[in-house]
Amino acid sequence: MSVLRGFVNTINAVNDWVGDKLAYFLFGFFVLILLQVMLRYVFNAPTVWASELAQMLFGAYVVLSGGHILRVGGHVNVDIIYSRLSSRGKALIDICTSVLFFLFCGLLLVYGGSMAWDSVMQLETSGSAWDVPVYPLKLTIPLAALLLVFQGLAKLIVDICTVLGVEIEVRKPEKVTSKEESL
Repeated sequence: MSVLRGFVNTINAVNDWVGDKLAYFLFGFFVLILLQVMLRYVFNAPTVWASELAQMLFGAYVVLSGGHILRVGGHVNVDIIYSRLSSRGKALIDICTSVLFFLFCGLLLVYGGSMAWDSVMQLETSGSAWDVPVYPLKLTIPLAALLLVFQGLAKLIVDICTVLGVEIEVRKPEKVTSKEESL
């Protein structure tokens, strides 16, 4: 049991670390978009690179944050029935639907990895006036898929233990509060 607990806590820690570091990307978006707006509307001198870099950073942010979002329970759920279930019932539903989750992640890993590999082999660039390399961005897709698969495995382990009534101590994620919860 300690091996499973160690695996789950390690995966949780990795995705927490990635999520914490990705949060700083938001400051980069803000600065780049503010710069682009100022250059375009105040100085009438728009740039290609600021918009393109903001899009690339946002793309990396979105795909790499998937594991962390799964960790903190931020993905979309249909809560009509699910929210009324016990923790054991929720875990059972999550185990049943994990087949679809791992199928999606497998396809993302295979096809995203293939696309990233082709991009690296061609040293693909954006083709814009800035012509920045895009293969580093495309490499985030299989990396994100791996983070998501491992977080899914960690969740599956916890769900199986919950259904079996086995207590597995895992580090809880920091609670993200919404407006509804703070009211």
